[in-house]
Amino acid sequence: MQTGNFIRCTALALGALVLAAPATAGTFDGGIPEFWICSGSCGASGANGVVPLAPGGGSAYGWVSTFGSNVQASLAGVGSGGDEANGTTLRSVSFDATAGALLDFRFNYVTTDGAGFADYAWARLLDSGNNQVAMLFTARTNGEGDAVPGFELPATEATLTPFPVAVTEGATQWAPLGPDSDECYDTGCGATGWVRAQYTIASNGVYRLEFGVSNWEDRDFDSGLAFDAFTVGGLPLPIPEPGQYAMLLAGLAVLGMGRRAAGRRPA
Repeated sequence: MQTGNFIRCTALALGALVLAAPATAGTFDGGIPEFWICSGSCGASGANGVVPLAPGGGSAYGWVSTFGSNVQASLAGVGSGGDEANGTTLRSVSFDATAGALLDFRFNYVTTDGAGFADYAWARLLDSGNNQVAMLFTARTNGEGDAVPGFELPATEATLTPFPVAVTEGATQWAPLGPDSDECYDTGCGATGWVRAQYTIASNGVYRLEFGVSNWEDRDFDSGLAFDAFTVGGLPLPIPEPGQYAMLLAGLAVLGMGRRAAGRRPA
């Protein structure tokens, strides 16, 4: 095969791979996807305890939990109560979105803490430099009112359905919470159930999603956040299958070798 034809064929094959990458996107059936960045305790689960599968999601959802995390995670300006507090953040791979595209997903906050120990969770839309574009939602343990939006937290910018949201009291049996599953400290423990979040992206760009959960004041009694069913502009959020990036990089390397070979001059 001539070098030029080889390069064109390789480029076409790579293009097909890139286009095919998002085909199975939008769910966590294969676990937390490659190249998502977890700091703390993250995972994926099928229907478990008080958290069933998400409407419009797959056979598993993603989650972050304070249980099992030895890192700190908090929102700027909120704090997490000192050195003893802990939490988790998870950031998605980058994705392209056009102005006017609707970001749509589901989340479910579950907490075993209560009274004045106000654990909280959030989701943010970030730009390619990891700067905040929007605080999509907040959720917080609340012994005297609604859990969504979280009190004394930044304002929610996504449209949430339903809104506001109280927890189902005592609904805390969920494996990602570890030994605290099915426990409760005082009042305010429970699960919000699946809440729909929708946000219209204002500008063309490259974005990432961040999900987080934080213990407030101490490490006792854990909280977590489940999420699933992502779409952007009505299409699934790209979640590459394991190995697709490796295949893409290998193909690009081969393409580079072909180009170098084409540029050699006869001896």
